[in-house]
Amino acid sequence: MRWTGGARVLGQWLVLGALVGVVCGVASAGFLWLLDAATQLRERQGALVYALPLAGWVLGAVYAKWGGPVRGGNNLVLDTVHTGDAQVPLRMAPMVLVGTVLTHLFGGSAGREGTAVQMGGSLADWVAHRFRAGADLRRELLAAGIAGGFGSVFGTPVAGAVFGLEVVVVGRLGYEALLPALVASVVGDLVTRGLGIHHTVYPVPGVLPLTAQVLGKWLVFAVGVAAVAVVFVEGLHRLKALLERRVRWLPLRMAMGGTAVVLLWLWVGTDEYLGLGVPGIIRAFEDPALPVSAFAWKLAFTVVTLGSGFLGGEVTPLFFIGASLGNVLARVLGLPVDLGAAVGMAALFAAAANTPLALSIMAVELVGAGVLPHVMIVSTVAYLLTGHRGIYPSQRIGRRKHGGPLLERWVPLRELEAPGPHGPGDSGPGGHGSG
Repeated sequence: MRWTGGARVLGQWLVLGALVGVVCGVASAGFLWLLDAATQLRERQGALVYALPLAGWVLGAVYAKWGGPVRGGNNLVLDTVHTGDAQVPLRMAPMVLVGTVLTHLFGGSAGREGTAVQMGGSLADWVAHRFRAGADLRRELLAAGIAGGFGSVFGTPVAGAVFGLEVVVVGRLGYEALLPALVASVVGDLVTRGLGIHHTVYPVPGVLPLTAQVLGKWLVFAVGVAAVAVVFVEGLHRLKALLERRVRWLPLRMAMGGTAVVLLWLWVGTDEYLGLGVPGIIRAFEDPALPVSAFAWKLAFTVVTLGSGFLGGEVTPLFFIGASLGNVLARVLGLPVDLGAAVGMAALFAAAANTPLALSIMAVELVGAGVLPHVMIVSTVAYLLTGHRGIYPSQRIGRRKHGGPLLERWVPLRELEAPGPHGPGDSGPGGHGSG
């Protein structure tokens, strides 16, 4: 009987995980196709950037009227995993898809992982409710939806599966959802590729043996990555909180953000920091004369875009920021530029999202195994140095990063009083975090 019960659960995971993967894969394929079309159109018609404030006004009006809980974004999905609240609205999928495509069409600096995760979570929860899944299975399918969306949109199925397990609780892997997450991520990736989507091919860095001297350089490198991660996370959360406090009407808030992006664009005089910025990431692998300020400009464009309410994700902009920063740090420290860009690309997002394992695996899937062990060392150290903060304030934490006893409950990052590992709020959870 026990074997029969186990076989039934295994069958549920396989069938429902595959179904989640299919819907995530189809959604990611459509999203990536539209995103590519929007990017190409904006590159041909550069004047579209001037309409970003108007696009922000319209999107803000739509979301203010019909967005409701959908505006919670990735944090809504993470909160639902933990609390089992009402179904993640199915309308989240089309709304975030259209909103993200329009953000990119008019030049906002945003990514795609947020949209993929939100679509995946929304569709997975729809599947869970359609099949009347219990509370535990529903949570597992939500994790599978996160994995399926992430893995299919980047073409990294193993990293997608681990990300779906790692992002939910800081410092803990939810192995109970491993099989459905892996199935959803692999199937989602196969479906997306089967529908004709081609992912970015990154340069493959050469192999660098790990020596004591190289290790010392990577530790310094990790400090730089952590510092920039803190600036990004704090800048994003603080700008968002400031605008929400001072400008309560969402359309006006987004129109102001769009105007600020246009002014930044006119100031720097280049399109390089608009949209995803994939060419800038590739350039960071190859150009030993990359401007030192490139990472700072992309950080500013992205914080303003997302902090004012535009839709999208943080991953690809953080890849740009991390790769550009890695290029600069590698030149300063005497490391290979291409390897520095690869490590910085993955480690910055790992530190900002508290997912060092998933991003180390993702780096291997994107640029090859030669990036190990360097990316794992930098990602782990930077993750620890960033303290108790992250781009997803709804992530839970059960034990502080520097150790100590288990907390009485899993605490959302936004509730921690002081994010730093030795800050004044380390006596216990409480207060209001930067989220």
